[in-house]
Order: sequence, then C-alpha cells, then structure tokens
Amino acid sequence: MAFELGDGDNQGMNEMNLIPLIDIMLVLMIIFLVTATVLNPSVPLDLPKTSASINDAPPEVVQISIDAQSQIYWDKEAISLDELNKRFGDQILAGKNPQINLRADKEGKYDMVAQVLATASGVGLNKIAFVSE
Repeated sequence: MAFELGDGDNQGMNEMNLIPLIDIMLVLMIIFLVTATVLNPSVPLDLPKTSASINDAPPEVVQISIDAQSQIYWDKEAISLDELNKRFGDQILAGKNPQINLRADKEGKYDMVAQVLATASGVGLNKIAFVSE
C-alpha cells in the first residue's frame, strides 16, 4: 500500500525551463562583444585622399529695374537703352559675366522688358533672373 499524493496523474513535466539557458547565452554574448572590441580596437580603412580648392567668388549681380513709365535703372541710376547696351558690352569686354536680376513694374510695358532681354542676349549675357516680390 503506497500513498499517492495528487490527483493520480502520472505524467512527467513536458516543458523545459529555458530561462537559465537564455541568461547564459546573454552573458556569453556580452563577454564576446567586450573581448572582440579589445582585441581589434580599429578597423583599417583605405580612405580616399582629397584636396580642398579655393572656390571662385560668386558672380557679380547687376540689378536692372524697369518702372511703370518704361524707365530703365542700373542698380539705382536711371539710364537709357543705348547706355544699357554700352554697359552690357563693357561687362563682356572686362571679362565679366554678371548675373542680371531684372525687376519690372506690373504696370510697365512688356515691350521694354523684351528690349532689355534682347540687349542682354545680344552682347552675350546669359545669366538673367526675374525678380518678383
């Protein structure tokens, strides 16, 4: 006559406890990471060699404005279309290719804007920007 404890279920434990195994694996991984960085502190790289060069100065900016009465202004100085052509030519002869910022009044005539554009392209200036506010 043997004593039985429990409900008489004689099945064994079906699941294995994995927590200690996971703890051991984490400790081993940390040890591996620490020793790997101590043994090889740097990775040899063959980096490209470069040299810095001095950038060219930004191009000169010329402000050309046309008001509602079709008057042309070089920066803030009022000039005629012939004087504008002469100044554009002087810029090209001096070896400069300035950027032209063109401002036109909304009440002004498009014909004057077209003449200024034709004058600039006629002498060889090709950096023209329209400025609006």
